[in-house]
Amino acid sequence: MTSADDAPPVGVTIFGDRYRIRTDRGEAYTRACAKYVDDAIRRAHMAGVAEPRRAAILAALEITDELLQTHREVEQLTAAIEARVTDVTERLESMAGNAVR
Repeated sequence: MTSADDAPPVGVTIFGDRYRIRTDRGEAYTRACAKYVDDAIRRAHMAGVAEPRRAAILAALEITDELLQTHREVEQLTAAIEARVTDVTERLESMAGNAVR
């Protein structure tokens, strides 16, 4: 999230603690992000992690894993799309070359 000094703060609650966050991302997005973090911390807590700090660290690791997996998937999809575009381009160039003859 990016800081926006002139934006009104958005109040959110994460694992029982209230935070006021200034951001240019908008209230709905900020609340969705806070809920995502809150849910991840609560999952870690429900799995037996009693200490809030440890639950937050495990939640951060879970979220980071999701982020890195998503980055990897995007890279793979991008490579697949680029390969298909190259294939289609080569086919079209071949067809255009044959049509000229």
